[in-house]
Formats: sequence, C-alpha cells, structure tokens
Amino acid sequence: MGCILKGGGGLYSRLVVGAVLLAAGSGSRMGNRPKSLLELGGVPLIRRQLIALSGAGVDELVVVLGHYADQIEPAVQDFPVTLVRNPDPDAGQVSSLRLGLQALSPKTDTVLVALADQPLINSQDINDLISAYKKRPEGAQVVQPTVDGQPGNPVMFSNDVRDQILAGEARIGCKQWQSAHPEAVHRWVSSNLRYRTDVDSPEDIEALAVRTGHRLRWPAHLTEAA
Repeated sequence: MGCILKGGGGLYSRLVVGAVLLAAGSGSRMGNRPKSLLELGGVPLIRRQLIALSGAGVDELVVVLGHYADQIEPAVQDFPVTLVRNPDPDAGQVSSLRLGLQALSPKTDTVLVALADQPLINSQDINDLISAYKKRPEGAQVVQPTVDGQPGNPVMFSNDVRDQILAGEARIGCKQWQSAHPEAVHRWVSSNLRYRTDVDSPEDIEALAVRTGHRLRWPAHLTEAA
C-alpha cells in the first residue's frame, strides 16, 4: 500500500492535497447495508478508494463514517487516515462533508472530496483530476469532472472554498456553494465514465456488470440471505 502521508512528489509536490472520503450513508436502497463494503475482486470499495488516493499521492485523508461505522472501520484502520464519525448521519451528506472539512489540517492547498461507492476510480483518475485542478482557468476555485454533460466525482476545490463553506450555515456544502458561485466553477469536460459510475441500488450493480463485466459482490456476512 502507498503511504498517503508521505505526499505525491513529481509534478504535484508543491500542491498539498487533503482529501475527504465520505462513507457515512445508510445504504437504504441497498437493503440498509454499507455500500462501501461491497467488494470488487475481493477488495471492499472503500479500500479501493483509499488505494487510489494513496497511489495518487494525496497528502492527508479524512474518512467520514456514520451508519455502520463499527463494520467499516476495520476495513480502513490500517491506512494512515483520520477517522471521523458523524453522530447524526441522517442529517445528510452535507453534515458529513462539513465534519470532514473541519478535520483536515490548515496546511493543505486544496481539498478533494471522494465518494466511497465509486467502484472503478483508480489512481490515474485522481491524478488526472489533480492535473485539471492545477490547469484550471483563472478565477476558478472548484473543479468538477463533467461527462456527457453530467456532473461527476470526485470534486476538488480551494482552501478558500473550504473556509467559506465552514463559515456558512450548516446546510451549506460544496454543491450549495457551487450554485451560489457558478462563475468560480470549472466544469472539466472528460470522457471518463468512471467519474460518473457509482452504485446506489441492486439495479446499479447489475447495470455495472452488464456494461463493464465487473461484478460487485457482498462479503459473506452481508449477503442478502443474512
């Protein structure tokens, strides 16, 4: 495994990237099971995200847990990350995001927000996003992948945006900030479908298998028969 805290080196060595990985949801459309523990090739999705972020040289990483925290934590505890538990995950993803932003150190130059239910994201995808952020137009403070005209993830934004989000009302997250400041958002056009691929339901699992041949499976203790 790569060591996240050692930094990425190379072209990105002067850009200190802090990442927030969101994994606090209830998985209600998955039969109330933790989506991040779905496995691809025997590896839980949340670990695949951590490997991708580590391989891309992310300097600091906060993982936000909520529902199923006790089940998910063993899958991530051997990574050099900061674990944060959302005491009220039903308050929505914005509440988890804000907790993650608060937990990042002030030494980062930029923030990358990733979702634990994107099964195909790899280190090169993260590197490409970081590169797009570095090359963003003047005045842009948020970079979001856009595939076939639709927004994707992860998303990156400046420390100024982080500070503004945290200084705002509790309902304010990245999406709300973007809506209020469209002139500061760079919609980075990409043909990479991995930025648009996530799994919210059993139908999504089937669609992924049909489209890509990648079959996600539940670990034994979370099978539908359990």
